[in-house]
Amino acid sequence: MAENCTRKLIVEICNANNLMPKDGQGTASAYAIVDFAGQRRRTKTKFRDLNPVWDENLEFLVHGIGSMASEILEINLYNDKKIGKRSNFLGKIKLAGTVFVSAGAESLVYYSLEKRSVFSQVKGEIGVKIFYVDEEAAPTSAEQKEETAEEKPPEEEKPAEENKEEAPKEEEKPNPPPPESSNPQDAVAASTSETNPAPEEENNQPLANKEEPPTETAKDKAETGKSTELIINNLELRSLSGDHNRMGYDLVDPMPFLYVRVVKAKVANKEPACPLHAKIVIGTHSIKTKTQINRDWDQVFAFDKEGLNSSSLEVSVWTEEGKNEEAPSSLVESCLGTVSFDLQEVPKRVPPDSPLAPQWYSLESESETGNDVMVAVWVGTQADEAFQEAWQSDSGGLIPETRAKVYLSPKLWYLRLTVIQTQDLQLDLVSEAKVRSPEIYVKALLGAQLFKTSRTEVGSAWNEDLVFVAAEPFEPFLVVKVEDASNRQSVGDVKIHVSSIDRRTDDKTEVKSRWFNLIGGENKPYAGRIHVRVCLEGGYHVLDEAAHVTSDVRATAKQLTKPPIGLLDVGIRGANNMLPVKTKDGPCGTTDAYVVAKYGPKWIRTRTILDLFNPRWNEQYTWDVYDPCTVLTIGVFDNGRYKGDKDVSIGKVRIRLSTLDTNKVYRNSYTLTVLSPDGVKKMGEIEIAIRFCCSSWLSLIQAYRSPMLPRMHHVSPLGPAQQDILRYTAMHIVTARLARSEPALGQEVVQFMLDSDTHVWSMRRSKANWFRVVGCLSRVASLVRWLDEIRTWVHPPTTVLVHGLLVAAVICSHLVLPTTFMYAFLILALRLRYCRRIPYNVESRLSYVDVVSPDELDEEFDEFLTNKSSDTIRIRYDRLRVLASRIQTLLGDVAVQGERLEALFSWKDPRATGIFLVFCLFVSLLFYLVPLKVLVLGAGFYYIRHPRFRDDMPSLPINFFRRLPSLSDQIM
Repeated sequence: MAENCTRKLIVEICNANNLMPKDGQGTASAYAIVDFAGQRRRTKTKFRDLNPVWDENLEFLVHGIGSMASEILEINLYNDKKIGKRSNFLGKIKLAGTVFVSAGAESLVYYSLEKRSVFSQVKGEIGVKIFYVDEEAAPTSAEQKEETAEEKPPEEEKPAEENKEEAPKEEEKPNPPPPESSNPQDAVAASTSETNPAPEEENNQPLANKEEPPTETAKDKAETGKSTELIINNLELRSLSGDHNRMGYDLVDPMPFLYVRVVKAKVANKEPACPLHAKIVIGTHSIKTKTQINRDWDQVFAFDKEGLNSSSLEVSVWTEEGKNEEAPSSLVESCLGTVSFDLQEVPKRVPPDSPLAPQWYSLESESETGNDVMVAVWVGTQADEAFQEAWQSDSGGLIPETRAKVYLSPKLWYLRLTVIQTQDLQLDLVSEAKVRSPEIYVKALLGAQLFKTSRTEVGSAWNEDLVFVAAEPFEPFLVVKVEDASNRQSVGDVKIHVSSIDRRTDDKTEVKSRWFNLIGGENKPYAGRIHVRVCLEGGYHVLDEAAHVTSDVRATAKQLTKPPIGLLDVGIRGANNMLPVKTKDGPCGTTDAYVVAKYGPKWIRTRTILDLFNPRWNEQYTWDVYDPCTVLTIGVFDNGRYKGDKDVSIGKVRIRLSTLDTNKVYRNSYTLTVLSPDGVKKMGEIEIAIRFCCSSWLSLIQAYRSPMLPRMHHVSPLGPAQQDILRYTAMHIVTARLARSEPALGQEVVQFMLDSDTHVWSMRRSKANWFRVVGCLSRVASLVRWLDEIRTWVHPPTTVLVHGLLVAAVICSHLVLPTTFMYAFLILALRLRYCRRIPYNVESRLSYVDVVSPDELDEEFDEFLTNKSSDTIRIRYDRLRVLASRIQTLLGDVAVQGERLEALFSWKDPRATGIFLVFCLFVSLLFYLVPLKVLVLGAGFYYIRHPRFRDDMPSLPINFFRRLPSLSDQIM
């Protein structure tokens, strides 16, 4: 694509809102300067307007299509210095090339203006549309010469005419150069911006006229394109290579494999149509290639070197004569020759070495001569690029269900349908007893999802929102039906193409409502009209997993995605002491284990190691990290699908990234525990190596001050019940899509990884949440007991000391808060030595699985609509379970608050505790310097401030507190 077309980036500067006044008269004359890949464009100046509207399109040339993602687009807003006394900075935004979309998928996005420095006074936001257009490549040099020769005379005459026409205009309106600038670059900028000069602080950047892009020779363009294509973000490169297991096998042990590549054979005395196959024999290991008539196999076989029981390798070629589909038993195989290799002399290859070139070897045979086979034999590791597609001895060969794969969850959107009203409905009046004011309702269907509005009389308005979950590729139609509530018959319906529905990224983008004609059937081509507003919401994050173990919080719209802050490297090393899951050949048990890891939309699945209780995978994968307060989920399963059965879960590990130190490798073993109706059982241990890499501490710390979820979740929130319904719908969609992959990721696997049963009533979980609350309240109870001991003089010296402290606090009240925060600072600093260095995991004791009764387990694994009692008891039982599940969730939410506060002082999240430690130090110094009365007065004024000065988003302390870890991700 890069060779056949050129790409242009279109930046549409739409408008800005609520800018900071900068001209000294309460207004600002704003213009925008856009920089991309060494090119600069400028908009016109909007005079004395704090909410300017430009609607200007600025074009940029993309030098390298492959390197566009690594480019940065910067938009700066300035106040025109010709209008005001000062040329001031109004704000800026920086956007990575990863958020650019193709033409047709763009939408208006509002970005908050950022400061240039700590002392910048900036507020407001700017609305832009950014997209790229691919155009066909320019004609060849020969065609260019012909066109140039033909069009040369007109081109020479045209500028002269234009100069004649533009000369009077220049005389009428002179445009002198700015007095403060003598740089030739400023002159170019001035000619570009009509009458508005560029700011002085931007003169050192390269400029380009909008109509005349920078002139370059063909050689310069080739060198520039080549260099920009080679500049790839290191994070993206490592993440991409991690998907294919090519780089960075430093977290796992190298596993030696003997690779045998059989390419083709040359047979002298056989007919061309004679089928051939090759056979590889190493001791007791024997495998053969596919049978090919064209004698071209090109297959790679990987043998686990530790499992070989011979020091020699034999490759032989066999012919199959007399093969007949009607009589397969008449097949006669004859050997054409054999070539032997001494495994002690096989060369070793370690990437990034080039692949070993295959060579021709003569086949030795007593009866055949002149036969050759092309073979390459080498010793490598699992990092070899041939490993993924090779026949693997430890995973059953070429069975699709046992091979390593990478899956991606579908991209999910919220589809909002606002039903406004209906008109001119053609109702059927079939009887005289018809209700005078019939009631109707609207029913909408998207795939298997169905939602209804409330009932209302004909002619009334609803103004109700129906929210669906839509997955790419979208369902073809959204079906909207109007039904009569009296007889539940359809009045009419309309089908709306989902692909034609407008998309928006925030609540400020207006979505136009539309009227649709209802179709009643073959005999009723017109049954009325319905007024609706429908859009795809890109500003939300569609939750498809439990909120306390979420691994991704990005908005759906690509334009709102920020660059990753780091990389997560996970090495799946192996498992130890695993118990048998299924039987094999009688009473003997066996386990065919594989590992599934999920973080964000990316799922990975290791190869299945057959019939081993201590499997060694030694596979390494990489994820981009956009938020540190997310959870990595790793599950171990027994593979039954390659035999036609379901996969069985063996255990699960959850690791919160915020509890990890950056750029540090953690190698630990985690206990695998599975819960079943028969009780809890420890199935073994899994050995995992994990590393969270982050190159910028500033971006990592800034993540703690931003909201967990995108802006739309706060300015236009969804109800708790509605969000639960949408979350389970999203789970079902992800499960169905991954089950349709090849090889399929089973429904039982996806549901186990997503914790789809967290809403089901469980006496065990309720007890666990209750004891979590008791554990948090026990600290308060200890404080109350301590105060009671002071009051009752249980320990007289302590009581006397408290009297002295009380007198000191009354006399020197200004030292109370500084001393308290200094004390907290010292306590946290001392507790750093006792900080746990092992990542937290699911704990069976905290999950209350060791003392659960069989009856409670039977109730937990019982179906939601139980069939163990009569109808009356079943209704009461299910009603109790629904009520109890709400209480269970409430108890868990209460426990989370106390656990977050406890985690702040226990260094569970080192970065969060470190931020709070520094905060305590600065607050301590602040209270030393500023009188308490001033701080109390300022806090009171801030608390009762006018709504105009309030923000729609949560405050910084709330965002920080909600990001603290709790024990929710350790509950089974």
